[in-house]
Amino acid sequence: MSIAVAHSDTPEGRAALLAASAWAETHDTDLLVLHVEGDTASETTRPEARQSGVHEVERAVTDTFQQHGAHPVDWSVVATPSGGDVASALLDLVVEHAAELLVVGSQRRSRVGKLLMGSTVQRVVLDSPVPVLVVRAG
Repeated sequence: MSIAVAHSDTPEGRAALLAASAWAETHDTDLLVLHVEGDTASETTRPEARQSGVHEVERAVTDTFQQHGAHPVDWSVVATPSGGDVASALLDLVVEHAAELLVVGSQRRSRVGKLLMGSTVQRVVLDSPVPVLVVRAG
């Protein structure tokens, strides 16, 4: 089984990546970096576009590990189009790859923001079939 982490090239996403890598190392398992592409399925249906996106994520992950002196475990990137629903796309990848834990980064929101806007992280936490570790940056 793998530890899955939702990729986001943000401070919160990098914090989640480092936490997931540490968890995977502690539990002697591999790391699966989940990348949800685009707003609709049609944006990333071309194989060359999807492969380019995977390469960009691989570079970002490698850079994060190098910048923080992390000693990453075996890891790989899995990408999928969002189909307009990032939370469902992430959860589908978790199930498809039999992850035992999902790690996500989250940013602070105001009370009004929490009330008026749904949150991808909130949906993932509520609907996930596996435990979810929510990480904040610094």
